[in-house]
Amino acid sequence: MKTKQIATAYAILAAALYAINIPLSRLLLNHAGATITAAFLYLGAGIGLLIYGGIERLASSGKRQERLTRKEFPYTAAMVVLDIIAPILLMSGITRTNSANVSLLNNFEIVATSIIALVVFREVISRKLWLAIIMVTAASAILSFEGSGAFALNEGSLLVLGACVCWGFENNCTKMISNKSSTEIVVIKGCFSGMGSFIIALALGERIPEAKWIAAILFLGFVSYGLSIKFYIMAQQHFGAAKTSAYYSIAPFLGVAFSMVILGERPAMQFYIAMAIMAAGTAVMVKDTISLQHTHEHEHIHTHEHRHGDLVHTHEHTHTHTHLHTHSSNSEIHTHTHNDLSGHEHTHTA
Repeated sequence: MKTKQIATAYAILAAALYAINIPLSRLLLNHAGATITAAFLYLGAGIGLLIYGGIERLASSGKRQERLTRKEFPYTAAMVVLDIIAPILLMSGITRTNSANVSLLNNFEIVATSIIALVVFREVISRKLWLAIIMVTAASAILSFEGSGAFALNEGSLLVLGACVCWGFENNCTKMISNKSSTEIVVIKGCFSGMGSFIIALALGERIPEAKWIAAILFLGFVSYGLSIKFYIMAQQHFGAAKTSAYYSIAPFLGVAFSMVILGERPAMQFYIAMAIMAAGTAVMVKDTISLQHTHEHEHIHTHEHRHGDLVHTHEHTHTHTHLHTHSSNSEIHTHTHNDLSGHEHTHTA
């Protein structure tokens, strides 16, 4: 099999592994509380990548990435706290709305990440990305209202949007430590955020599920978050950020398909209207990213790439982030593509 075909398979597999997370989590939530489920999902990703990283170090004698230091502690701590809150909101949202809605609403993370980057970190947003943001926001608004009531808010959708806002802040915190070890970031996110959620679950009085359900949740976390991130990075090594982003953008729509097949969901007409708008917004975003990268390559502008893991969700949002920065004498253009532990892959271009 050719290298390009292998890389394509990695990218699509990464998207599919994350997409399966939402409907399977919905099933597992029948046997475990929302907070305890979030805890074991993150622990599964963190522990799995800890083992993977150990094997990787034994098998490779190549150059290792820099480790985190005290200087990065504020961003690391914020990252962990936000990764405790976000998955709890997501799991709570899944129990209150259909999983097809949740799959599409996860795209709102790009809106939250971009707006926070603009307001807090003074990053510039391109016109095409503004268009994509407006389209995704409009689709999210449609999904946030119940079809049966004129202005009845869908509580589950609002919880998912809250999770996306948390991951938006988390993405920007993770960006500040992007030059450090990707595996270390993923492990910290998974293990510490998972343990934090576990303590909260016990404080809330949630019961610990049977061992077989714990094992199932841990395995889902490792597969849908941990392995998804790794396959994404492997595809990126051959394709680069933009093309991998294009392939990974199918994840939310695969999530919708899996929800319909596994759970037998049949959303109302407003869902399909929102999906069409969301698909158009995603297409604008991906086209903008790829066209900018091609322009830079033709101009032979110097580029440098930083890779780092993020359990986002990774959303590994944990979340995995790849930032491709292109600089010219008259302007500076940033294309940010990241996959977090929440499983979503997002592209930000300015």
